[in-house]
Parts: sequence; structure tokens; C-alpha cells
Amino acid sequence: MTADTIAAPRSPRAAVRRKGPNLEKAGWLYMRISGLALIILIFGHLFVNLMVGDGIHGIDFAFVAGKFASPFWQWWDVLMLWLALIHGANGMRTIVNDYVTHAKIRRVLVWALWLSAGFLIVLGTLVVFTFDPCLGLTEDSVAWLQEVCA
Repeated sequence: MTADTIAAPRSPRAAVRRKGPNLEKAGWLYMRISGLALIILIFGHLFVNLMVGDGIHGIDFAFVAGKFASPFWQWWDVLMLWLALIHGANGMRTIVNDYVTHAKIRRVLVWALWLSAGFLIVLGTLVVFTFDPCLGLTEDSVAWLQEVCA
């Protein structure tokens, strides 16, 4: 036997590159970009809800109804919802890929993650865009909300 016929003990393994999009790279980039966007969206959300007006004491049904009457705040909250759920599901997918060794179990868990994130995205989006402040009227809020419901 010669040194040419025996592989070196620490020879690098050749990386196999599949054709098509690099989904791991896309997921990695998404985590960084969505994380930055979420910082802006979340701190904007917290600033408006906690610092403007009466702060935490001013948050009630009428406050939420007033915010959701504006398309700007509807889209702000939906964007925050979508980015946060996809960001979280992608992070969980990474953890599942790192720690679950059985391929079928890993596939089932990743599918369950994406299905649950998709369900919550659809449900949350429906709540934001179909929110009707007139359905939750009480005697105390009728006067304030009459303008919104008219």
C-alpha cells in the first residue's frame, strides 16, 4: 500500500451542491432582514401604544377600534404578524433540522411548523382586516364609536 491509495485521515469531504435555489441561504437572509424589520415594527408599535396618549391606561376596545379603522395600522400590524410568525417558524425549523436525526420525524415536524404558522397567519390576517368595532358595542362606548360605525 502506498500513500496514494489510502485517503488522508482528515481529508475534506466534497460538498454536494444541488441544482436549484439555495433555500438554506434564503432562510438565513430572511432571518437577518426580517429581524431588522421586526425591531422597527415592534418598537413603533410599543411607542404608539405605550408612550402616545394615556399610555397603558388608554388601551381599551375603543383604542384598538380606532387603530384598526386606519389602513396604515392594519397593514403595520399584519406586516408585523406575518414577519414574526414566519421568522419564528423558520427559527424552529432550524432547531428541528439541527436536533432531530430521524428524517421522517423531522419532515413531519417541519410540516407541522409551517402548517401551524400558515393557519395563524391566515387567522390573524382575517381578524385584522375583518375587525368590526360595531360588533363589540357597549353602552359606555356607543357615543365614541358612533362616528366609526356610521
